[in-house]
Amino acid sequence: MDAFVEKITEINSTINSFIWGIPGLILLIGTGILMTCCTKVFQISHFAHWWKETIGSLFVKNSTSTKKTDKKSISQFQALCTALAATVGTGNIAGVAAAIVIGGPGAVFWMWIAAFLGMMTNFSENVLGIYFRRRNIDGEWSGGAMYYLKDGLGKKRGFKTIASVLSVLFACFAILASFGIGNMGQVNKIVLNMESAFFSDIHWASGGIDIINLIIGLVLLIIGALIILGGLQRIALVAEKIVPFMALTYIIFGLVILIIKHDMVLPAFASIFKFAFGIKAAAGGAAGIAIKQVVVQGCKRGVFSNEAGLGSSVMVHSSSNVKEPVRQGLWGIFEVFFDTIIICSMTALIALTSGAINLETGLAAEGTDDATLISYAFSEVYGKAGKYFVAVAMLLFAFTTVLGWSQYGSKAVEYLFGMKGVKIYKVIFVLMIVSGAVMTSSLAWDISDTFNGLMMIPNLIGVVSLFPLVMKITKNYVNRIIKKIDEPPILSFDPEIQREATESLKSEQ
Repeated sequence: MDAFVEKITEINSTINSFIWGIPGLILLIGTGILMTCCTKVFQISHFAHWWKETIGSLFVKNSTSTKKTDKKSISQFQALCTALAATVGTGNIAGVAAAIVIGGPGAVFWMWIAAFLGMMTNFSENVLGIYFRRRNIDGEWSGGAMYYLKDGLGKKRGFKTIASVLSVLFACFAILASFGIGNMGQVNKIVLNMESAFFSDIHWASGGIDIINLIIGLVLLIIGALIILGGLQRIALVAEKIVPFMALTYIIFGLVILIIKHDMVLPAFASIFKFAFGIKAAAGGAAGIAIKQVVVQGCKRGVFSNEAGLGSSVMVHSSSNVKEPVRQGLWGIFEVFFDTIIICSMTALIALTSGAINLETGLAAEGTDDATLISYAFSEVYGKAGKYFVAVAMLLFAFTTVLGWSQYGSKAVEYLFGMKGVKIYKVIFVLMIVSGAVMTSSLAWDISDTFNGLMMIPNLIGVVSLFPLVMKITKNYVNRIIKKIDEPPILSFDPEIQREATESLKSEQ
């Protein structure tokens, strides 16, 4: 048995090193560069527009961004919150801390670069998701990489078979990742943080199972069942309430720390740029950090946090009531911006001003643990309350990630097995929450991380192969909405959906 586990570990390590190593990151960053160039650096050239149409629209009375037009879809803002629920998770706290401890302050620079390019990758995914979506038998919208692979790439001459295979592979990887990174991995982090913060003095085990962990898992199972089994509408409703609250609370508490340590903020920023291209070996023979390690850690942790390029969040964005593919793409840009440029940057600055990272050498102090770095930084300012706050923040961040990923997995199952399969999947998914609470095997998380990354390959093949279509749809939107040129809208691959959406847009004008 040990030999079998060792072999599985070896195989997984090889695949994981490829996906999250230089080859995979080249594919990921390369796609971001391609989509940024072919959309004429949309994230900068139309910054005011996408800002106004996303977060700015929330302050406009009777905005279509927050209104639901039917019972079978969710609003654009609910789609964003549900996507953010899945992306704003442990990667924003523990992931950023790990990037800095392993890759140094310079890793944050590459996290920003990955996010900047990832904005247009996520934009493109959402444009294709809305364009190729369709209604399922229950009248709900279904979209995602599976559909733009099959109906987009698959319509190109000679690509029908390979597109069908890629779409099935993507769905399979998404289902497996939903159980691992999207469920058990998040729950395991919740349990470890809650136990460390609130139950460190209680040791109660039976049959090799920590009873405290089991109790926490059962509580999460009950809450999860009440929300997840209620379907997308209930998940979106919960996400719409929790995500803005938890994100703003985290930002406010983080800003207090940075205000108190204001004299260290500029040196922290300086260290990010100073060590962006590696950390030289310190005097006395101390090891430095190579440029490869800095870049890989920054890009990897950035993608792990915002998921741009994985094709995951598009499955929720496609459920929006939006008519314009580009309009939902704008929310995709904001999703990456908020997740990485705002939340991850906040975490990075908190870590760099904590004193646990030497801003002169860029190296972590001896004994610094990425799992407790942020908790330590908060405790420095808030005392014991800081440790409790981080534990609760991790609880909310990670648990909403579980809710979001349940929807991703549901859509992947729906594509493969239909709506009957979705009901079975949801029950299994909810039961697996307890497994995440009591499991300790690191191999399970490593394999889950691999499946998470494997989603990226078929998805990016679809995005790259369809980039001319993204250019065409984006140009059409810019001409009509921004330049006010009168031309027919490009809204859907399906003639019937195109007709209905066009008529609906006319009635709204």
